[in-house]
Amino acid sequence: LRDFEDELLALGDGVARVHGLDNGLALTPPMGWLSWERFRCNVDCVNDPDNCISEKLFMKMADLIVSEGYKDVGYEYVNIDDCWLAKERDPKTLRLMADPDRFPHGMKALADYVHSKGLKLGIYEDFGTKTCGGYPGSEYYLELDAQTFADWGIDYLKLDGCYSDPHQYDQVYPPMAEWLKLTGKDITFSCEYPLYSRGAGLTVNYTRLAATCNLARNNGDIQDSWSSLSSVIE
Repeated sequence: LRDFEDELLALGDGVARVHGLDNGLALTPPMGWLSWERFRCNVDCVNDPDNCISEKLFMKMADLIVSEGYKDVGYEYVNIDDCWLAKERDPKTLRLMADPDRFPHGMKALADYVHSKGLKLGIYEDFGTKTCGGYPGSEYYLELDAQTFADWGIDYLKLDGCYSDPHQYDQVYPPMAEWLKLTGKDITFSCEYPLYSRGAGLTVNYTRLAATCNLARNNGDIQDSWSSLSSVIE
């Protein structure tokens, strides 16, 4: 199961786990919680404050992972998916910014809170010009974004592949792995691109992928149904 989404599921790809990126991370399948399956891209914090993508939601989930005993059995990640971003980069620094209304204290403060619980914070970005939800992507900004995530204290990066050319993946995902390494911060690297490569009819070079990514994804999102789960297994 690659995407643990809203459910508390183990993450891991067999190839990446056995022959994975040699950065000392994800030596066993990472375990934690990710917002997408349940909360999607709900940004309406005015009418739905308890279910929108906001710092409040992720702080609550961190609290629950500890209070309900999940941390004690190995769940350690609180992972943010799409739609956390502001609509534009900072006009002066070009750095990514969290939405100021939904994350008023910023990502560094959220990471500090999650770390204070003995947990780790994951984040989402996209290699393309935009994320799947239409927010600023990392194309042309890989080095800057890697350093930004490190400065915030991010522990895990899920890099998606919307609004990009699948023919570029073998050339661009390895540099992102290097930029993450050069920050000096341990950041687990989760790559989405096999899903998009296979969708475009391309052959995935799993040897190259395994040297680049701690985890990889081959299939679509898991929904709230056995048929969805079984289709991913198949």
